[in-house]
Order: sequence, then structure tokens, then C-alpha cells
Amino acid sequence: MTTTELIPVTFNKIMQSKSYTAIVLGNEHKKFAIYVEPKVGKTLQLFFTDEKTTRPLTHELCNSIFENFTIRILQVVIHQCEGSTYFARLFLEQQIEERRDVIEIDARPSDCITFALMQNAPVFCSKEVFDQTIPFME
Repeated sequence: MTTTELIPVTFNKIMQSKSYTAIVLGNEHKKFAIYVEPKVGKTLQLFFTDEKTTRPLTHELCNSIFENFTIRILQVVIHQCEGSTYFARLFLEQQIEERRDVIEIDARPSDCITFALMQNAPVFCSKEVFDQTIPFME
């Protein structure tokens, strides 16, 4: 990925309907929504309510793997938008003694945002994508 200006964004809220979920992100200047399937919204809502499931969900499983291998999420970057589809990168870091490995993984923004919330990691949006987002009107 080329070097580009990154705009910090925060999770604002989640709005759920039968046919879609809107994940609202933004900063003090602008908010925008990423629309995903309802199942994703239900997973996020479980996280926010601290509701326990009988078996680990995929995000919980991955986060447990991250923790056991001392992998932390450095950041999430929403870097591309094609039509109404957003693309994100998940930056992971593992430090073992003097060795520090950082990897960048292509992932759905909804997964990245969920992991970022689980580990309290920062979320960024490229300036180019942020400028082309449609402001979310409440």
C-alpha cells in the first residue's frame, strides 16, 4: 500500500434492520456509514452488550489466537471504496524478544472494526476515501 494521508475515525454507532446493518464511523467533521449484512450487526451487538455465547464466535476465536500468540492489532485502515463496497487492511504486530514482525492483511471493514473494538485499536480512513464518503444523516 502506498503512503497516503490517514484520517482517524471512531466508531459512532450501529443501526440494525432486517435487511442490513449500518456501522457509522467518523470524526468531529463528518460521519459516514458502511452497510453490511444483518448477521454482522448482531455479532457487534453481542460484543457491546458483553453477552456470552455458548461457544466462541469467529471474532472471539481469532482474538483468543491473537492473545495467545501475543499478537496485537496496531491499526485498521479503510483504504479503498468501489461503489458502495469498502476495503480495509488489518495491521498486526507480534513482538518476540528483539524481533518485531508486522503484517498487513486484507479484510472486510466490518471484521477489522470488530477486532479494533475488541483490542481498542485505532481506525483510520485514507483521506481519499474519507473525502468521497457520503455524510451520514441521522
